[in-house]
Amino acid sequence: MKYRSILLFGAPGAGKGTQGKVLGVIPNFFHCACGDVFRNLRADSPLGKTFIEYSSRGQLVPDETTIKLWRQFIEDSTQIGRFHPQHDTLVLDGIPRNVQQAKMLRDTLEVVAVFLLKSVDEDQLIQRIQRRAIKENRLDDANLKIIRERLHVYEQETKPVLKFYGRNLVHRINADQTPAKVLADILRFAAKK
Repeated sequence: MKYRSILLFGAPGAGKGTQGKVLGVIPNFFHCACGDVFRNLRADSPLGKTFIEYSSRGQLVPDETTIKLWRQFIEDSTQIGRFHPQHDTLVLDGIPRNVQQAKMLRDTLEVVAVFLLKSVDEDQLIQRIQRRAIKENRLDDANLKIIRERLHVYEQETKPVLKFYGRNLVHRINADQTPAKVLADILRFAAKK
C-alpha cells in the first residue's frame, strides 16, 4: 500500500514544523517530522548516538538509517491507531531529505503535493532557528556555524528533491507571511488534491 502524502519543503527555519503540527491536528491528516522522531530517541541508544553525531555537525543522518527509523515510526503509529493509512493523508516534514531517499520511498509514498515554504531572507531563517533552539532546547539549532552548514546541505542535497517530484506537484508558499496565512495557502492547495 502506498501512503497518500504531502511534503512540506523549505530551508531550515522556513516553518515546516509549525505548519506540520497544525495540519497534524486536522482530521484526516497525520504529521510526521523526521527530525522530531530522531530527537525523541534516547541519546544513549545506537540510533540516538548516530543522530547526535551527524546533527551536531549540521549533516544528514545516513539514508538507510533515516528510512529504517521512519518506517518503524509509521508502522508503530499505525499499530497504535494514531495513523490510519486508508483515510489519512501523511504530512511529511524532513523526509525525503535528498534524491536517494525519495527514490527509496518511491514504492511507499503517493506524493500528491509538495509545499515549498520559501523565505527570501536568510537572516530571518537564522533568527527563527536560534529562537527555536532556546524554546525547544534543540542543541543542533544553537550554533551559527552548524546552522550555516544545514542551510548549505539544504541547497546541495535537499532542494534537488523538488526536481525529482516535478513542477506539477510543487506549490510555492511565501514563508515570510504570518503562520496563519501560510496555513491558509497550504489548505487552499491541499483542498484541491
